[in-house]
Amino acid sequence: MRKFIFNGHMLSALFVGVSTFQATRRGPRDWRLILSWVSWGLTVAVAVGTVIKEADDASHELEDKP
Repeated sequence: MRKFIFNGHMLSALFVGVSTFQATRRGPRDWRLILSWVSWGLTVAVAVGTVIKEADDASHELEDKP
């Protein structure tokens, strides 16, 4: 769990989520708002995938060392 919390990709996705949430509360409700939420969802998906891939690569590196 710690690998998700302290990863830069996840932190940036969190800040984008906060910004999108504020835009939802204050801004107009139109098609751009929907695109912002879709974009945030894709950002989170890519960030989670990156963290998982990096953790998997790191575990393989540890197994390969003699």
